[in-house]
Amino acid sequence: MTGTGGRPPLDDFTQDYRATLLRFLPRRDEAARESAYELGRRAFVAGISLLDVCRVHHELTLEVFGSAVAEDHVDILTKSGELLLDVLAAYDMTHRSVLGP
Repeated sequence: MTGTGGRPPLDDFTQDYRATLLRFLPRRDEAARESAYELGRRAFVAGISLLDVCRVHHELTLEVFGSAVAEDHVDILTKSGELLLDVLAAYDMTHRSVLGP
C-alpha cells in the first residue's frame, strides 16, 4: 500500500502527525482534536500498527522537546500525551467498528 505520490503510508502519517502535533501544542481546540481523530482513523485504514503510531509520536515529541526551552517541557509532554490519546482513541474506535469487539 502506498500513500500520497507513491510514498509509503507511514511517511505520509509521520508528516501529518508532525503538522497535527505542532498545531495541537499551542491550542487544543476542537479543530486540532478533529485532526487527531482523523489521524487515528487514517492510520488504521492504512494498516499502520499501533507500535508505529506510538514510535512516530515518541520521535516527533522528542524533536519538539529538543528545540524547546526547559520551562515548556512539562507542557509539551502533557499536551503531546493528550494528542496521542486522541489518536489512539480514534484508532481503537475504528478497529472496533470494523472488526467488532
